[in-house]
Amino acid sequence: MQGNHSQDAVRVSVDGPVLRVTVNRPEKRNPLSRAVLAELAAVFARHAADSVLVVAVLRGAGEKSFAAGGDLRDLEKVRTPEEARGLFDLGNGAFDAIRRFPVPVVAALNGLAVGGGAELAAACDVRIAARHARIGFVHGTLNIPPAWGGGTDLAAIVGSAKALRLLADANILDAPEALALGLVDAVAPEGQPFEAFVDGFIAPWLRQRPQVMRAFKWQAAARKLGVPRGAAEERDREHFAAAWCHQDHWTAAERILTKERP
Repeated sequence: MQGNHSQDAVRVSVDGPVLRVTVNRPEKRNPLSRAVLAELAAVFARHAADSVLVVAVLRGAGEKSFAAGGDLRDLEKVRTPEEARGLFDLGNGAFDAIRRFPVPVVAALNGLAVGGGAELAAACDVRIAARHARIGFVHGTLNIPPAWGGGTDLAAIVGSAKALRLLADANILDAPEALALGLVDAVAPEGQPFEAFVDGFIAPWLRQRPQVMRAFKWQAAARKLGVPRGAAEERDREHFAAAWCHQDHWTAAERILTKERP
């Protein structure tokens, strides 16, 4: 483990090509206070230029909770429409740093993800879950909609009709239910330690070169971000040109050509 950086509420480490970010408030089920949101924004902004990264893994501390929504003890101080707009901007800005992070971000759901915690998971590119994990867009039980872009993300992931139903039902899904809906992409098998499952899931990705993963991330995220086709293709073009001309590409091509030569 190298490049360690630690905060009280958010733990960060760089493990070679893997950025690991942990919401670290397990005694309170990892709630998202304004300070946590600000630190998440800072972490992903700070590491966006790290050219060796291939993937980021985001999880909650402990085994019970990924993120149990907004920290109501902190957020109940937000009372005016102006303050509420500021809260929206803070959370959406933090999650946008994840959506726009240059390499894929995997939400490792080690436990409960509800409300703002479900939005945090939806802001990531891929969601994988422990067998006991649960996820729910339960905002309706507080008579509010998703505040940090989670409704739009949810519709991009599962489709608008399913997203509307999940929001209106305000149910909490278990991991297999979330998998069946496409909200979660993989669930750990019975008996496998979650850390081993996470590492096994990302292992094939670590064979990819950083510049190529950046192109993959952009191509997958452009639609979710609402980028018009023309603008998406222009960025695609630049990613392609950079990757094609990189020595990594010529090394791989030469390996194949050498095999084909008589």
